[in-house]
Amino acid sequence: MIGSLPKTPMEWARKACDSLMDTYQAGELPPAHRWHYHQGVFLCGMELLWQAAGEERYIEYIQAYVDDLVDEYGNFYFARDELDAVQAGLLLFSLHERTGKEKYKIAAEKLRNLLRTVNRTSEGGYWHKDKYPYQMWLDGLYMAGVFSLKYANVYGEEELRQSVLHQEKLMRKYMKDEATGLLYHAWDESRRMPWADKDTGCSPEFWSRSLGWYGLALSQFLDLLPAEEPGQPELAAALSEFVQALIRYQDPVSGLWYQVVDKGAEPDNWLETSGSCLFVYTIAKAVKLGLATDEAGAMAAARKGYEGLIRVLQQDEQGRLILPDICIGTSAGDYENYVTRPKVSNDLHGVGALVMACVEMQSLYPAD
Repeated sequence: MIGSLPKTPMEWARKACDSLMDTYQAGELPPAHRWHYHQGVFLCGMELLWQAAGEERYIEYIQAYVDDLVDEYGNFYFARDELDAVQAGLLLFSLHERTGKEKYKIAAEKLRNLLRTVNRTSEGGYWHKDKYPYQMWLDGLYMAGVFSLKYANVYGEEELRQSVLHQEKLMRKYMKDEATGLLYHAWDESRRMPWADKDTGCSPEFWSRSLGWYGLALSQFLDLLPAEEPGQPELAAALSEFVQALIRYQDPVSGLWYQVVDKGAEPDNWLETSGSCLFVYTIAKAVKLGLATDEAGAMAAARKGYEGLIRVLQQDEQGRLILPDICIGTSAGDYENYVTRPKVSNDLHGVGALVMACVEMQSLYPAD
C-alpha cells in the first residue's frame, strides 16, 4: 500500500469519502445521473461524517448530487414502484434545513406519496417492488423506514411512525428464525416464488447485506423515535437480540461475516464486506444505546469486525481507498444464488456502509 495510512476510524471514513470524491463528480457517481439507493447510501455515510467532522465540503458534495437531479420546482425522475427509490430521500432533510429551499421539501413529499400508493400484503406490509408481488424484503425496512421516521419528525406526520413499526413487526413475525435469531432475506405471502418455503413463505437463506439493512434500520429507528413512543421498548429488545445473533456468527479469524451468514464452514462461501460493515455499525450502535446484553463482548466484536475491515482495505496507484469483496445487488434465492454472485470493489453501497461503520466506531476508540 502507498501513502500514509489513517490511524482513527474517523480518518478512515474521511479517506473513503475523499477517495470517491476524487474519482467522481457528484452527478457522475454510478449509476450516473440517477436517483438511486447506491448513491444514497454512500452519501448518507458522508452526511454522518459531515455531522461528526463539520467539514462543509461534504454537505456541498451531497447537495451537488441532489441538485443534479432535482430541479428548482422539486421535480425529479425516480422509480415510483419500489421502496429502493425512497432511500436517497434521506438526503433532502438536511438540505431543506440548511438552505430553506422549498424544492427539497417538495421532493420529499413526492417520495412520501410513493408510500401511499405502494402495493401491500393482506396485513399492510409493503411489497418491495411491484415486480416482486406479495414479497417483503428486509432491505425495504431501511430503504423506506428511516425516511418515513425522519419525515414524521420534520413535517409532523406522526402516523408514519406507526406504519414503520408495523412493517418491522411483520418482518419479525414472518421472517425471523427463532433457532438462530436471524431473519430470512425475503418472504412471499403468495408462496409463488420458486424460493418460497411452501409452509412459511420464506426464502431459504440468511443473506449478509439484507441482515445488515435490517440492523441499520433498527439502529436508526431508535435514534428517530420519540422517547415516549410505546413501540420503542419492543424495538430495543429486537435490536438487542439481533446483535447477540450476529456476534454468534462472526468469523473468529477475520472478524468479518460470510455472504451466507450461518454457513461459514461451506468451502464456496466467502467473507463479504458490505454486510460486515453494516454489522459493525449495528453492534457499535447497540453498545452506544446501552442495548448490548454483554457490553464488553459486543464492544470486542465491533472492534474485531472493524479491524478486520481495515485489514482488507487496499489503495490504488493514486493512494485512493479500495474496498474489495462487495456483493453486487442481489435478489432472494437459494444458497447457490448468493455464493455465486459477483464480487466488486468500491460499489457505492459498500463504501457507504464502511463510512457509517467508521463514524460509529470512533466512539469505541477514544483518543489516548
